[in-house]
Amino acid sequence: MKNRLKVLRAERDFTQNDLAEALGVSRQTVNAIEKGKFDPSLPLAFKISNLFNQPIEDIFEYTEEQE
Repeated sequence: MKNRLKVLRAERDFTQNDLAEALGVSRQTVNAIEKGKFDPSLPLAFKISNLFNQPIEDIFEYTEEQE
């Protein structure tokens, strides 16, 4: 899944740690989401959406995985 999390975080001058604290997750979780290695749970995606005041669809883009 592609996402704009790193861009949104940078626009607000948040570090990965700042964002992790705001979301109640680890910095490693934020890093993994930004790199596309981890897809957030639905509740976490909603937290991110609310924090940045943007629809989930504007932050995350589903892509079919290549086999």
